[in-house]
Amino acid sequence: MNEQEFKRASVNLETAQIAWRELQVFFASGAAIAVSPELDLVEVALQISEDNAAQVSQWMQAGLIARVSDQQALAWYEADALVWAVVARPYVLVQEKNKG
Repeated sequence: MNEQEFKRASVNLETAQIAWRELQVFFASGAAIAVSPELDLVEVALQISEDNAAQVSQWMQAGLIARVSDQQALAWYEADALVWAVVARPYVLVQEKNKG
């Protein structure tokens, strides 16, 4: 296993399903980042932890990652939603679970 595979596996192990309500403190501090379902949450976390600013900027410009909006936070809160989450310091990345 090379270093990149090891890092990816480590991030994958840190990824978990959690109730959105448990993440309210991160949202309130502006540290909750929504990741589009079309992206791989582990890959996004890895690129942020590797400080790959070019890739992260590209995703942001495409609207694929952004701070969790007030509307999204409220919708998840009211639905008592479970989300996928992983820490990529100083952020908590959040991705809506696939329905179905």
